[in-house]
Amino acid sequence: MPTPSTPFTTLISVEQLQALRASGAPLKVFDCTSELMNPEAADRLYAQVHIAGAMQAHLDRNLSAPSAADAVNGGRHPLPRRELFAEWLRDTGFDNTMQAVVYDRNGASYCGRLWWMLKWAGHEAVAVLDGGLQAWEAAGGAVESGAPAKPEVGHFTLSAEKTTLATTPTVAANLGRPAQTIVDARATPRFRGEMEPLDPVAGHIPGALNRPFGLNLGPDGRFKAPAELKAEFEALLAGRDPATVVHHCGSGVTAVPNLLAMEIAGLGRAALYAGSWSEWCNTPGLPCAQG
Repeated sequence: MPTPSTPFTTLISVEQLQALRASGAPLKVFDCTSELMNPEAADRLYAQVHIAGAMQAHLDRNLSAPSAADAVNGGRHPLPRRELFAEWLRDTGFDNTMQAVVYDRNGASYCGRLWWMLKWAGHEAVAVLDGGLQAWEAAGGAVESGAPAKPEVGHFTLSAEKTTLATTPTVAANLGRPAQTIVDARATPRFRGEMEPLDPVAGHIPGALNRPFGLNLGPDGRFKAPAELKAEFEALLAGRDPATVVHHCGSGVTAVPNLLAMEIAGLGRAALYAGSWSEWCNTPGLPCAQG
C-alpha cells in the first residue's frame, strides 16, 4: 500500500480505503454525488446515505465558481479561483498532509472534478474510489445519513499546479495543428450534433475525436484494466502523441474520467479544457462542426 511519501494518486480500491482508514493515516473522504439535470438532488442523496465521515462536495456550490468575477474560465461549470477553492478545502478540515479520496454514485461522472481540482491546487495525494459508493456498500463499508459534525478548520495551502488547464484562446490557436489532439467525452449523438439538450449550438470542435466517458468503466462499474484502457486510447489516437491530448466535454466535468483513464493506462496526464463545449459554442467567431 502507498505510504504518505507514495500516496494514492489515481484509483483506490474499497479494500485499500478500508485499510487506510483502519491505519489512522491522515485522510479525508469526499462525496461528489450529483445529477446534472437536477442539482438539488445532490443534497438529498448525500443526506440519505454516504460513506461514514465523508464530506459533501457539491458540484455547483463548491466545485464551480459562485460568480463570473470568481471564475477562471467560462462555460456552465466554470472553475473557481484557486484561492476560493483552497478556502473551501480548509472549511472541510482538509490540510496538505491528508490523502484525499473522492467518490460518487454516478459511475465516476462527477468525482473526477474534485480529483482534478486538487491536482490543480498542487495536491497530488488524491484518488478516485474505484466502483464508487456502490462498491463500498457491497463490501459492507460503514455508511451514515444526515450531516457529519462540522470539522475544525484545516490548514491547506496552495502550491504549484500539477495539471494543465487549456483555455479557449489556446485551443483555438492550436486548432488543426499536430501539437493538439482534442478528445470530446460527450455522448456520440451530442458530439455529432444530432441533439443538444444543454447548450445553444449542437456539434463539436472541428477535428475533435469522440470517446464517451462511460467507455472507461467495465460492467462492474470499476475502471477497466490499464492494458485495456491503453489499447483503446491508442486505437482512438491512431498514432497521435498522447502528450498532445486536450480533454473536454460539455462543461469540463465528465471529461475528467477520460483524463484519469489515460493516466491509469500509463499515457501521462493530459490537459483539460475546462470551459469545454459550453464555452466554445458561446464564443463568437469560433468554428463548430457536425457529423
